[in-house]
Amino acid sequence: MLERNSNTNFFRKFESDISSISQPKKFTFPFYYSPNDLSTQAAKELQTYLSEQNEWNKEFWSENGGKMFGVLVVENDQKEIGYLSAFSGRLFGKNFISFFVPPIYDILDENCFYHKGEDELNQLTEQIIELENSEELINLKTFYQNELKRSEQEISNFKIELKASKKRRDELRSSGTFDEEKLIKESQRERYQLKELSNQWKKKLTDLKVQMDKHLEQISQLKNQRKILSAQLQEQLFQEYIILNSKKDSKDLIELFSNKTDGIPPSGAGDCAAPKLLQFAFQNDLKPISMAEFWWGASPKSEVRLHENFYAACKSKCEPILNFMLEGIEMEENPLFNPENEITELEIIHEDDFLLVVNKPANFLSVPGKSNLKSIYDLAKEKYPNAEGPLIVHRLDMATSGLLLIAKSLAIYQDLQAQFINRTIQKRYIALLDGIVEQDEGIIDLPLRADITDRPRQLVCYEHGKAAKTKYKVLDRKDGKTLIYFYPITGRTHQLRIHAAHLLGLNAPIVGDELYGKKSSRLHLHAEMLEFQHSISKIKIGVESNIQF
Repeated sequence: MLERNSNTNFFRKFESDISSISQPKKFTFPFYYSPNDLSTQAAKELQTYLSEQNEWNKEFWSENGGKMFGVLVVENDQKEIGYLSAFSGRLFGKNFISFFVPPIYDILDENCFYHKGEDELNQLTEQIIELENSEELINLKTFYQNELKRSEQEISNFKIELKASKKRRDELRSSGTFDEEKLIKESQRERYQLKELSNQWKKKLTDLKVQMDKHLEQISQLKNQRKILSAQLQEQLFQEYIILNSKKDSKDLIELFSNKTDGIPPSGAGDCAAPKLLQFAFQNDLKPISMAEFWWGASPKSEVRLHENFYAACKSKCEPILNFMLEGIEMEENPLFNPENEITELEIIHEDDFLLVVNKPANFLSVPGKSNLKSIYDLAKEKYPNAEGPLIVHRLDMATSGLLLIAKSLAIYQDLQAQFINRTIQKRYIALLDGIVEQDEGIIDLPLRADITDRPRQLVCYEHGKAAKTKYKVLDRKDGKTLIYFYPITGRTHQLRIHAAHLLGLNAPIVGDELYGKKSSRLHLHAEMLEFQHSISKIKIGVESNIQF
């Protein structure tokens, strides 16, 4: 069923009539997009193909979860329009499967240098495990620990005896009948005996530790050798991934990620669907027109992926690669940079001499980011040029609208920050969910951590995640959607969004959530109410900003 076939015709003409579909003038911006009609049609045809593979589908819906697939609409040298298909990573443990473009580099090739290197690493690991579990080392460790305890006990007992002797001498001195010289010599002798006992044990334990250290040093050297070999092997592998762009320029992964913080490409870089598709297109002189990636199958347990839903390319692994591959290709503008999203004045809901509460619009930054987009902080700094401190007391996701608290001085900022840290500030969000939540109210308790391979996405993680709790109350259910109040108990990144969407949460993503649900005109999440204690008057202040979803 699954085999390598180098003769596969990867360029596929559309099965349906696409003559009425106009070609886009610019290529898809891969990190934030809505697929155009051509990409959508290509995705539908690939999805039809996948649904017909009965032997595969049970795997996509297993506990291991589904797979990300991608399509690239291209034009060949005969001016024919077709598409390429790819999967991210491996499919059923294989790199080459008919219908899908090949990998950029085949690490599974039996002649690949990586296998020899892996064998060496495995041999080193076996040696390390054998030495760590050797009977001699285990016996030495056990004997050392027993002797250490015995030394501590003997020294402790002797100190108790010395204390009793001192007490006896003190009593003799108090009685008035004593030989001072004799008592002094006795005290000196006992201190000497304690020193001798301590030195004897110190020498014995040191000798034992030297014996142990010989074994441990050998293990340490092997571990260091393994670490160096692993790093060399990984670097060599990254250098084998030769990435092309439309101008046929090439760079390896080491070069592409050299400007990142640690300069090390993340695991799996170069194996996602988008780089595979573009690489094949450039190698075969196919002109890229548009692309789209979608999830097929069950969602992984830790994250949120919806069957047949389109997703943007991941930034951690793909951004440096795709930025290079798409050099010289005219792309659509990042929709987040849309001038329609910009505002020039703060919408002030409450203000006094010390603080203010503003209404942040959707798709507007709370604080400056890596882009040149304006933020609430920028507008606040313009309006209050003499204000001290960070100004923005807390943040809202760019896509989220609603109430934002701003301090006009460092002292006020620190006081309000303390209220957030101590969870004395009350917050209420209103959201429209894509699905019906049956339970009227409850608490969601799912620990979260960042997805380091696809920031800013978050994962549910019981091992390394931070506690995240959300109280909710259903307001209305209508037309397959739920209007709901969220009361965040903690304040983790994307907490409300993933608590709504995750299977173990409400299993109903917020309408318009392009990360955990389906993209729409906006994210239907609004910070509606804030209640806090005024830093100066100490009076409770409640502020609301209503919205109609």
